[in-house]
Amino acid sequence: WQIAATPGKPLVLRYEVYAFDNSVRTAWLDAQRGFFNGTSLCLQVAGCEALPHALQVGAPKNITHWSLATSLAAQKIDKQGFGTYLAANYDELVDSPVELGAFWSGSFMACGVPHRFVVAGALPSFDGPRLLRDTQKICEAEINFWHAKNPLHKTPPFKNYTFLLNAVDDGYGGLEHRQCTALICNRKDLPRLGEPKVSEGYTTLRGLISHEYFHTWNVKRLRPDAFERYHYGHENYTELLWFFEGFTSYYDDLLLRRAGLLDNTGYLKLLNKTINQVMQTPGTQVQSVAEASFDAWVKYYRPDENTANATVSYYTKGALVALCFDLTLRLEGHTTLDAVMHGLWAHCRAGPMREADFATVLSKLGQRSFAPELAAWVHGKQDLPLKTLLNAHGISVVEDPAQLAQRLGLRVTETQGLHIRAVLRGSAAEKAGFAAGDEWLGVVPVKANAHDTGWRMQRLDDLLLYAGAAKKMTALVSRDKRLLKLGLTMPPAATTWRLALQDTTKAEQWLSSLD
Repeated sequence: WQIAATPGKPLVLRYEVYAFDNSVRTAWLDAQRGFFNGTSLCLQVAGCEALPHALQVGAPKNITHWSLATSLAAQKIDKQGFGTYLAANYDELVDSPVELGAFWSGSFMACGVPHRFVVAGALPSFDGPRLLRDTQKICEAEINFWHAKNPLHKTPPFKNYTFLLNAVDDGYGGLEHRQCTALICNRKDLPRLGEPKVSEGYTTLRGLISHEYFHTWNVKRLRPDAFERYHYGHENYTELLWFFEGFTSYYDDLLLRRAGLLDNTGYLKLLNKTINQVMQTPGTQVQSVAEASFDAWVKYYRPDENTANATVSYYTKGALVALCFDLTLRLEGHTTLDAVMHGLWAHCRAGPMREADFATVLSKLGQRSFAPELAAWVHGKQDLPLKTLLNAHGISVVEDPAQLAQRLGLRVTETQGLHIRAVLRGSAAEKAGFAAGDEWLGVVPVKANAHDTGWRMQRLDDLLLYAGAAKKMTALVSRDKRLLKLGLTMPPAATTWRLALQDTTKAEQWLSSLD
């Protein structure tokens, strides 16, 4: 936009913004809560991005119980947080989300740095003090990870930090910022009063907190060279998300273990899940993690029924690439991935990074070239040497029977019938002719007796009940209102991995160390 303004006089623009995205990405406003990122509300003035900016937020009329939370520096605000805030430049302005409403708020100190935790949508059963205690342990573990052995940078690169968590009926995710993070979770995932046991959902939430907090260093400071200057008018492409998201995904749960919030069994269970997710994705043989990083804008965030066949997650496989580098370095005995991360922080001066920088620090500390590993693990599509490396560090791999859906090569939903969401490449279901969108109505075993005309399918496990030991069967499906008969041959049993602790001494050197 260009405006013919009068020089020397203020220019006032009035505009409305549609705010109905209840996520961490854009903006939301209703009678219960408000939230926004500056990128969704604050116009960018060309040529003035480096100048100081001010943000003024007034309290809603006739609503007296709302407060405001943000990581921006306050200039003049009331006791509920409404008023004027300052940002050093446009980047800082739009990198500082704002939460509005009647939220819960608590605070703690981590390594001498004040932290605030805001939760919107919490139920009366929410155990706030427990969330603060656990988050404090996470923050201290990560500050120590980056700074305990760094003589030049003993303190974290922020003076305060804010967590903004929106608890909803169904949601999950986070978005990192330089001195805060916006999170969303299921209300059931919050810790509950009088419930000492850690639920699976709360374990997931703690992992999310750990992940986004780690980004404070690994993506918001140490970042892809393509992100040295953010371009808000178009996509910013990089091949390095396998490092910045994948390595962060590796450390998020590992640092929960090192913070004492997970035991070895709990950590291996989470790692096990990541390994199986990658192994059960045919796209790992089609796309490298470097390619997946570059295609994030057009593929990862635009999933469809063929995503599992054509792409790989730079989060999950990137985490396994980090695991392989860490275990390889530890096995060779010269350094660890922890030390490589510290070395990168110093080498890149906590700023823009290229893959060549990673290779340089890796080679220097590891005392050899890791070009073959980078070519195979990052730019290649072959399987990672997970079993060999895990065995060398005291972790055994047990192969258990996979679930029926994985054996057949299907992704299904079982609400109001059995519906096919996706068909995996090279699977028995693909060979039979199944397609995404099919409704699987029934099955007739090939060796059925004369009186057996078939069985109605409601759930996928019904197949084992009705087909019995039959290897061949006819599947009756509905596609575009047509009834089709598909010849299905049961494939050999597939397997899934289960990690088990075999040598505690070896495993502890990896799982418990803070090198």
